[in-house]
Amino acid sequence: MKKIVLTFGLLGGAIISVLMGGSLLIANKIGSGHSMALGYTIMVASFLLIYFGIRTYRDNDLRGQISFGRAFGCGILITLITTVCYVVSWEVVYFNFMPHFMDGYFAAQIHRVQASGLDPATTAARVAAIQRSQQSYQNPLVNMAYTFMEPFPVGLIITLISAGVLRRKAPVESAAARAVVTT
Repeated sequence: MKKIVLTFGLLGGAIISVLMGGSLLIANKIGSGHSMALGYTIMVASFLLIYFGIRTYRDNDLRGQISFGRAFGCGILITLITTVCYVVSWEVVYFNFMPHFMDGYFAAQIHRVQASGLDPATTAARVAAIQRSQQSYQNPLVNMAYTFMEPFPVGLIITLISAGVLRRKAPVESAAARAVVTT
């Protein structure tokens, strides 16, 4: 299983990292809403390798049989490897090439709160919370945690679906077939 998990996890990680890097180049041109949709489409596309990894493990190593638990274990390991590749890629890109990428995101959040018509005290409290988040995002550990939580739920959902679809129990032998084998 280790070879399959590493192969499909690293392949998924390469796909998500390359496509994420490419999407960052056009993010300003397509707008934040489309950029987010593109980002999640990229995640789903790269996490589809979970299905193929579980199926390969089932068919090649387990003679066509796999329990939900074993399929889930294989899939979640592929998810973790792919997600870690995504996090590492983002950390390199963000801190070395695009350290102000998130400034627009936080500015848009602040503008949305200020334009919402809330009372001044509530507006000030929410703006202060956004500014604290912006400051904490500069901490690499916090940044990694936030970044990990972007693709991981997508991978988890695809793992659950794939494990459910691909599970296959051993065929039940009939009493007549067992009697022939024992005689």
